[in-house]
Amino acid sequence: MKNFKILLIAFLLLPLFVFSQKKSKDTIKEKLQRPAFEGSTIIDNPSNVVYNKNTLEINISHRFGLINGGENDLAGFWAPSNIQIGASYAIHDRVTVGFSTTKFDRLQEYSLKGALLRQTRSNKVPLSITYYGNFTVNAKKKENFNLRQDRYSFFNQLIFARRFSPKVSLQIAPSISHYNLVESFMQNDRFSIAFGGRVKVSANTSVLFDYSQPITQFNDDPDKPDVDLNLPGVSLGVEFATSGHVFQLFLTNYSGIVPQKNYMFNEHDFFKGDFLIGFNITRKYNF
Repeated sequence: MKNFKILLIAFLLLPLFVFSQKKSKDTIKEKLQRPAFEGSTIIDNPSNVVYNKNTLEINISHRFGLINGGENDLAGFWAPSNIQIGASYAIHDRVTVGFSTTKFDRLQEYSLKGALLRQTRSNKVPLSITYYGNFTVNAKKKENFNLRQDRYSFFNQLIFARRFSPKVSLQIAPSISHYNLVESFMQNDRFSIAFGGRVKVSANTSVLFDYSQPITQFNDDPDKPDVDLNLPGVSLGVEFATSGHVFQLFLTNYSGIVPQKNYMFNEHDFFKGDFLIGFNITRKYNF
């Protein structure tokens, strides 16, 4: 009788056990695909990378002068250079906030990056979608502006990225740049689209490309008819990465560093030799 009671109790509990096991299997989370890129930028544009919660990233970006900018310029090294120093912190696995300061125009940039969708290994979610936006303040002296809001500019971008294989990752990123104050021949808003990618050539080394095409067209400056503000941004470089560092060395025709500055005011034609040497260095700290 005792054994019969034990068997009866086991038989009655069996459906609960099976249901529990099925529920556990059904609620297993999809494994996320490995990051498409090593760092938070692809040369001049943000990448889709959003770090794990409590990750601090310190970044230093440098742009020398144009290689063809002068006769006694040592390939732009002696020319006026632009530099940016910044930090970002992951307040959530999907959300990062940041701040940076840039030499040209004394731009103070406040940024937000959020992972909307993340690619999974099963390809149930075939790509990652990430939002990047900033609010930037020009900190020049007040006599340079009639109104306080003339200092402000904004940038919003959606980043669609996919890791196609362990060696190849690509992204496409439409964006809108906005300046409260622009010249009469320009528009306050400019729509653009960027294409970027990485091809790994070894465990720690990759080749990068970054192409940015303005869609909104500006008229010619009547005072500078030879200046074209509708030129694309072209960047080619190499990347060296470790678990905590990412170093990018490249040629680019963008010198602004802050995205909307590049998209709105670039005057350099890469294909006519108007490019410069630049580098980005990032360091991650996990807490």
